[in-house]
Order: sequence, then structure tokens, then C-alpha cells
Amino acid sequence: MKGTPLRLKQKLSPQAAKDKAARDLAMAKTPARRLKKKQNQAIGQRSDSDLHHTGSGIKRVSIKNNRGNFGNGTKKE
Repeated sequence: MKGTPLRLKQKLSPQAAKDKAARDLAMAKTPARRLKKKQNQAIGQRSDSDLHHTGSGIKRVSIKNNRGNFGNGTKKE
């Protein structure tokens, strides 16, 4: 897939990939992350928006705004 703008998989050594999988799993199972997953499942995901967890609650954001950095573009990210 040379020339594609999307990187589908990181090129890691077998040991690095195993370590990364363990880190990712540990992060996914933190209490804060489990609460967010529970809230997302209760609300339900739609194909036209994403859910953002803020300090005051959950906010539904359109895909266009989310990927466009809310009108600020993505060059400086």
C-alpha cells in the first residue's frame, strides 16, 4: 500500500508489539475508561457524531467538527 495517506499498522518488533498490546489493554481497563465506555453504550453511538466526555458531562460532536479540530484545521496539531 505504498503511497496511501493512511498508516494501517505500526511496524513494531514482536516484543514491542506485545508490550504495546499489554499497555493498551491496561489503559482500556482503567476505572475512568470503563466509566466512559459504559456511558457510551448507554447513550448509543451514531454514525454522524462522536461523544466527548467533558468535566461537566457528555457532549455529542459532529464528525466534521471533530476531525476538523473545530474549525482550526489540523496542520498545527
